[in-house]
Amino acid sequence: MNNTDLLSIAERFGSPVYVYDAEKIASQYARLTSAFAAVPHLRINYAMKALSNLSVLRLMHKLGSGLDTVSIQEVQLGLRAGFAPEQIIFTPNGVSMDEIEQAAALGVQLNIDNLSFLEQFGSKHPEVPVCIRINPHVMAGGNSKISVGHIDSKFGISIHQIPHILRIVENTKMHINGIHMHTGSDILDIDVFLYAAEILFEAAQHFKDLRFIDFGSGFKVPYKQGDIQTDIEELGQRLGQRFLEFCDTYGRELTLAFEPGKFLVSEAGYFLVKVNVVKQTTSTVFAGVDTGFNHLIRPMFYGATHFIENLSNPEGKKRFYSVVGYICETDTFASNRQIAEITEGDILCFHNAGAYCYTMASNYNSRLRPAEVLWTGSEAKLIRRAETFEDLVRGQIEVDI
Repeated sequence: MNNTDLLSIAERFGSPVYVYDAEKIASQYARLTSAFAAVPHLRINYAMKALSNLSVLRLMHKLGSGLDTVSIQEVQLGLRAGFAPEQIIFTPNGVSMDEIEQAAALGVQLNIDNLSFLEQFGSKHPEVPVCIRINPHVMAGGNSKISVGHIDSKFGISIHQIPHILRIVENTKMHINGIHMHTGSDILDIDVFLYAAEILFEAAQHFKDLRFIDFGSGFKVPYKQGDIQTDIEELGQRLGQRFLEFCDTYGRELTLAFEPGKFLVSEAGYFLVKVNVVKQTTSTVFAGVDTGFNHLIRPMFYGATHFIENLSNPEGKKRFYSVVGYICETDTFASNRQIAEITEGDILCFHNAGAYCYTMASNYNSRLRPAEVLWTGSEAKLIRRAETFEDLVRGQIEVDI
């Protein structure tokens, strides 16, 4: 996609608007599968919490992906998008046993991350294959909110509780067909990831009927020009070779599984906004735009950086701006950022807006959520219309007071 394409989308569909490049998604998928081409049995389960639009899910299905889901609603969306139950893994945290039972009834692969539910489910359904999520107690990830494999994390069963897991499996005679970990997001140090993988390999030796080992994901993508990222090719070469060695030791060819979300869709996404006002104060020049953290919460929630480009004046002289939203509290997207000179009415583009942007959007301040557009080939296709006021009040019940 180029700036002209993006500007035409903003003109046609209005702003703000989310845009996703199907070709970039496909190229990221191909890059990941190519990195692990030496592994005979590879399964990519797209972590749909990153971006769950049905059209994007259908694209993933077409590419050959499975799905990683974390709620029964995501399971239902995956089934509606055309995924077979066996192509979906359900990896919830802190949900009710009722929700796990619902997922089991739909026939998807279960991934259980606590001893209590492992015993309850195994006692009731010993014939249903279950994957176990292990917490390797390895600190990884670019932010405390997305580091999920450390010792104080709520996720997974501690690697030190393997004896408890084995006792439950022996007593219930349940079928364990997979073992899983996810250390966190924005992983840079491949050695740390491989260290955690060794812990998982060691744990896997205790289970004699495995069909797959799932290493989660968390691969870092670049958020700005010159930014560092996970070297997928090096990871593929090193982990792929070690995985094949483990399979030889284990005595069976297993499937190597990953659950990438951000890696597949982040760089494919653009968020287009219009500048409402340029406001100079005693110390700052603000560019106030027609959106806020109700549509893009990552900078405020994670301290995330999104490269911002002025599509209306890309060759303009660089000036320093603080880009802020219209929410009635501080919602700063960028502070004193150099951007080509901005005037009111310009269209700005936030890059890396494919992951955890629309899916974390809200109606805060009673604002409406924007449209989503998929760019495929050379055509812009509306895949979710912008909300209306009627959408805002739908579901509310007005009672006499």
